[in-house]
Amino acid sequence: MNELQEHHITFFKKLVGSDRFSTGSSHRELHVRDISAHHGSLPAGVIFPTTTEEVSRILAFCYDNDIPVTPWGAGTSTEGNPVPVCGGLVVDLTMMNRIIAIRPQDLQADVEPGVLRKELNRQAGQFGLFFPPDPGADATIGGMIANNASGVQTVKYGATKDNVLRLVVVLPNGEVIHTGCKAPKSSSGYDLTRLFIGSEGTLGIVTEITVKLSGIPAIRMAATIPFPDLASASQAVAVLIGSGLGPAALELLPPELIALMNREKGLGLEEVPTLFCEFHGSSDPVIEETATLARELCEECGAVGFRHASDEAGRTALWRARHEAWETIHRAHPGLETLIVDAAVPISAYPDMVVFAQHAVDQAGVIGYVFGHAGDGNLHVVLVGDIRDGAAWGRLETVNHSIVEEAIRKGGTCTGEHGVGIGKRKFMPLEHGGSYEWMRRIKTLFDPKGLMNPGKIF
Repeated sequence: MNELQEHHITFFKKLVGSDRFSTGSSHRELHVRDISAHHGSLPAGVIFPTTTEEVSRILAFCYDNDIPVTPWGAGTSTEGNPVPVCGGLVVDLTMMNRIIAIRPQDLQADVEPGVLRKELNRQAGQFGLFFPPDPGADATIGGMIANNASGVQTVKYGATKDNVLRLVVVLPNGEVIHTGCKAPKSSSGYDLTRLFIGSEGTLGIVTEITVKLSGIPAIRMAATIPFPDLASASQAVAVLIGSGLGPAALELLPPELIALMNREKGLGLEEVPTLFCEFHGSSDPVIEETATLARELCEECGAVGFRHASDEAGRTALWRARHEAWETIHRAHPGLETLIVDAAVPISAYPDMVVFAQHAVDQAGVIGYVFGHAGDGNLHVVLVGDIRDGAAWGRLETVNHSIVEEAIRKGGTCTGEHGVGIGKRKFMPLEHGGSYEWMRRIKTLFDPKGLMNPGKIF
C-alpha cells in the first residue's frame, strides 16, 4: 500500500494534527531503510503518536481498514527490522520519549518506548544507577525491546529481556493490555512480557515499559590482551568465563579491525588478535587482584601482553572505538555495503566457531572482519562488498550461510542480538524446526490479518 485514501488521511490528521502526520516524500523516504543494506517499500504515510490512547486508535483504525503498520524507533537496526516491506503506515514512536518515573528505591524506571538509551542513563545516573544493556547504538528502549538487544555488557548483566519487568502493549486491533508487574519476581501464569520482547513489532506496539536498573560500579577496569592468533584468544574467553572473575565485558577483535581503529583513533594497540575486557569492582585492591588473576589465566592461554587501566578517559576511548567498529569498517571501504553475521553459540564452541568463520572468509576470498561479544558466545562477522555486483554479493551470502548453519549445528542461533527482520528469515526453519510453526500460530492469534510489521520473522 503506497498511497492512503482520502478518508484515511482525514482520520489521521484529525487524530494527531497535521504536524504529527505526513504523506510528504521526505518523511516517507526517511523511513524506508535502517542502517543495513536492506531496502523496503515506500510507506504511504508516517504518524507520530504521543500517547497510548493515540496508538490504540491508530491501530484500531488500521485494523478495520486493512492498512499495514510498521513500528519505528531510532532506525539503528541492522536486519531491516523496522523497514516497511508492504508500504502502509509507519508509526514513529520517537515522540513518546518521556521518562515517566525513576524509582531508585525499587531500582526501576518507567519509560515510554521512544526514550533513548543514553538519555535514560543520563537521568538514572543522578541516582547512581544505570540501564545495563548496551548495544552501542543510541537505540530507543522500545527498539531494544523489539529486538531483545544486548551488547558488550551482556555477559554480566544479561540482555534486554533480563532487564524488563512490565509492559503496556497495544494489540493489532487496538486493545490495550498490561504484562508482568513491578515486583522483582513472579510465577503468575504465562510470561507474556518475554513473548513481546524480541517480537519485532509483529504482535503489537509497546507503549510503556518498566525496566530494571543497576548500581553504577564504584571502579571499572578496562584491559587489552593481545594474542598470537585467534584460536588462543578465543580459548582464553572460555577460561575467563569459567574462572569466576565475572567480566562485565569480553570482546574479541581481529588484527585487521585493530589496525583500522589505530588509524582512526590513535589507540596504539598491537595489531594482533586482542581481547577487550572490562571488570567492575568495589575498590582498587579488588580490581588489582582481579587484573592479576586475569593476566595469569590469559598468559597460560598464550597472551603476549596485558595492559589495563581504571582511568575514565582511557576506558571511554577504548570502548568508543569498539562501539564504532561497524562505522569504522564502513569508512574504510567507501561505496561498499556490509552484511553482518550475528550468530551465537555455547561458550565451549566459541573457539572452534571463530576459527571456522575466519577460514570461511579466507577461503571465499572476501573482505571480512571476525569479532564479537565473546563473553556470551556472540560472533559477528562484518562482510564487505558491492551490493550492485550480484556475483560478489552472492559470495558474501554464501559465507553468511555457512557460518550461520555451522552455528546452528553447534547448538547455537542465527541471531544473537540483531533480531530476525528481513535478513534472518531464511534461517528460522533450520533453527527452530517444528516450533517455528507454533510461532506462526501465535502471530496469527494476535494478528489474524497479518498487518503488524508484515514480512518480518516470517
